[in-house]
Amino acid sequence: MKDKVLLFINGEPPKSFPDLSGYDLIACTDGAFHYLKEKRFPLDKLDFISGDFDSHTGSDEEVYQEKFILTLDQDKTDFHKALEIILDKGFRAIDVFGASGGEQDHFLGNLTVAYTFKDRLEIRFYDEFSEYYFIPKDFTVQKVKNRMISLYPFPIVENITTKGLNWPLTNGSLSITSRIGTRNFAVEDEVSVHYESGDLLFFVGRDDIEYPPIY
Repeated sequence: MKDKVLLFINGEPPKSFPDLSGYDLIACTDGAFHYLKEKRFPLDKLDFISGDFDSHTGSDEEVYQEKFILTLDQDKTDFHKALEIILDKGFRAIDVFGASGGEQDHFLGNLTVAYTFKDRLEIRFYDEFSEYYFIPKDFTVQKVKNRMISLYPFPIVENITTKGLNWPLTNGSLSITSRIGTRNFAVEDEVSVHYESGDLLFFVGRDDIEYPPIY
């Protein structure tokens, strides 16, 4: 397996970019290409741009045309098709920017796409508030004291036990239709989660944000 991928998709553009030197492949969907260009991202760093390109015109598109990968399947989202390309190239770990914000049906769709790839790819989403990703049934994260932690069942998680949270769970259950575990926070530097069945989306608030009080 190769190493890490940076992928930009067409949601809310990031206000700043991560250190590009930490990635072996950098890509975007065609919608994200527009905001990267506007934000003066170094477009020569892109390894590929995928999509149907129905809205692309102009000199920049012509300059980088050799990096375009045309994906016309209308039964799949641009995010889904970009992940297929990345998987075919032999990568596994992907940091995704631009998944949230904008139209919320797109955000929910992006989570569903990530769910379908969760056993084949390690996908981490980043936005202006948090990072979030699906976690295995035994999971530990460190250096998170005082940061917001949310647990979101997808759709049901059973026999879940947590350590290091202000409101811990002991052999509890979470369900998208009844009880979810959002707006908690870490009281220890290390937080651990164990659950027996289901799938769990784990949110960690950014450490440079002062969150409002939790009641």
